[in-house]
Amino acid sequence: MARYSRIEVATAMESTGMVPLFYHPDISLGKGLIKACYDGGARVLEFTNRGDFAHEVFAALNKYALEELPGMILGVGSVPDAGTASLYIQLGANFIVSASLRQDLAQVCNRRKILWSPGCGTLTEIGLAEELGCEIVKLFPGGTYGPGFVKAIRGPQPWTKIMPTGGVSPTRENLTGWFDAGVTCVGMGSKLITKEIMSNRDFAKLEQGVKDALALIKDIRSK
Repeated sequence: MARYSRIEVATAMESTGMVPLFYHPDISLGKGLIKACYDGGARVLEFTNRGDFAHEVFAALNKYALEELPGMILGVGSVPDAGTASLYIQLGANFIVSASLRQDLAQVCNRRKILWSPGCGTLTEIGLAEELGCEIVKLFPGGTYGPGFVKAIRGPQPWTKIMPTGGVSPTRENLTGWFDAGVTCVGMGSKLITKEIMSNRDFAKLEQGVKDALALIKDIRSK
C-alpha cells in the first residue's frame, strides 16, 4: 500500500522541482543511489520498470527507503499497463509513471488514490489526461518537444502542470529554459545519475550533483 497520498506526492514533486530516475538490477547499488539522492535533498525518486525481476528490486528498495530514509517517496516509471501498475502498487509504489496515455492506468491508480503521470505529446492528450484525474502530466520525450511546447500549452491552459522527462540536464541553461517555460518539475535520469557514477559507485558525486541541481532550480524559480 502506498505510504503517501497523491496530493502529498504532487506537492513534493512541485516543492523540490526535480524527480531523479534510474534503473539498475543491483539492489545494493540502488540503495546507495537512493541514499545519495536523499542526502542531496531529493524527496521523490522514480525507479524505472526495466529488466527482468525489476519488481523484486523495487520491493527491496522501497522497504529500504521506508525504514531508513524518512520522507523519501519512491514510485515506478515505464509502466505499460494496468496489470503492471497493480503489481507495483501491491509493493507499495507511491506513484506510477508511464510513457504513454492509457486509460486503464488511470482507473487502477485512481481507485487506490495513487498519483499517476502519463506521457503526453499533444494538447488533446494532456486534456484527456486531466479529465481522467492526472495532477502532473509527463512530457515525453521532453527533448523532442522542448520548453517552447510547454510555454505554448500553458498559454491557453495555465492550470496544467507538466514534468518533462528526457532532454533535461543539470545545467543552468537547460533548467532555466524549462522553468521559465512554466514546468512544475523535471524528471532527470542519465544526465544526473550517469553511467560513470553507477559503475564507480561514486555516491558522493551524485549527492553533490543533486544538491547543485536543486540549488539551481531554487535560484531559477526565485527570479
